Amino acid sequence: MAFVHLGPPSMKAIGVLMTCEMHSYIEEELAKRFNLFKLWNYSSFSAFSQVHANSIRALVGNAKVGAEAATIDSLPKLEIVSTYSVGFDKIDINRCRERGIRVTNTPNVLTDDVADLAIALALTLLFRISHTVNRLCQHSAFQFTTKLSGKAVGIIGLGRIGSAIGKRATAFGCPISYHSRSEKPDTGYKYYPNILDLAANSEILVVACSLTDETHHIVNRQVIDALGPKGILINIGRGQHIDQHALVSALTEGRLAGAGLDVFENEPDVPEELLSLENVVLTPHVGSDTVETCMAMADLVIANLEAHFLGKPLLTPVV
Repeated sequence: MAFVHLGPPSMKAIGVLMTCEMHSYIEEELAKRFNLFKLWNYSSFSAFSQVHANSIRALVGNAKVGAEAATIDSLPKLEIVSTYSVGFDKIDINRCRERGIRVTNTPNVLTDDVADLAIALALTLLFRISHTVNRLCQHSAFQFTTKLSGKAVGIIGLGRIGSAIGKRATAFGCPISYHSRSEKPDTGYKYYPNILDLAANSEILVVACSLTDETHHIVNRQVIDALGPKGILINIGRGQHIDQHALVSALTEGRLAGAGLDVFENEPDVPEELLSLENVVLTPHVGSDTVETCMAMADLVIANLEAHFLGKPLLTPVV
């Protein structure tokens, strides 16, 4: 998806704050169009805001560092927060509403990549690909694996990404069921209003919902136990969706067969217990980190900023 940038030269005076390092492309493109400030070049946010608080009219965050209430309150001229992510749980949405600050995100453009990664995690785990490579190098005995095709896949959250995962799993001949706030019409998938029932009827359980107060630790010990000792858990949502302590216990005690995780509860920290387990596959929150998607996300962030400052409708408004 291509976005036409409309920004005139006068936008160069508009102060934009990036909260943390991102793909070089978005940094370069923002710097071409705006007066870009990089928070990581300062010793602290306090040190930055004491000098530049009144210069910032836009903030660009991501899934790791967004805009908390204190940050928003420290920027008196802030007009818009544009997150380089589909999730906006790192932004204090209520405070933005109170102050009339617009918020945008980057849906759609990363859907395929995240869905691809969910399937890749499942395949890597089931076929024990990383461990098989190690055994090949060490001339160790091969261990039989298990297939993805035909396994019952349960999806928590049937939004854009969840639907894309369902489409891919269907191609493997997997029966699909799901849990969400409400039943989705015309999916052809079985709907479970109770997440425990979904887990009990799934062999592979994929977390693909948004992070809210209601979905925090939506996968707890009860859900893990319902999935059972032959079950596989995949998380490409947010780390806080899973009770990480309960997950580690289940994996080490044999109450869960394995887990494929792209996100963790206290990123960037990963529990040592997970790093030492052979029945897990771990990636460092890279679901949208292909070159193509990073550039598309950056283009959408910039297009939203330009639309805002030109008085045009936002492309992907959250608030």
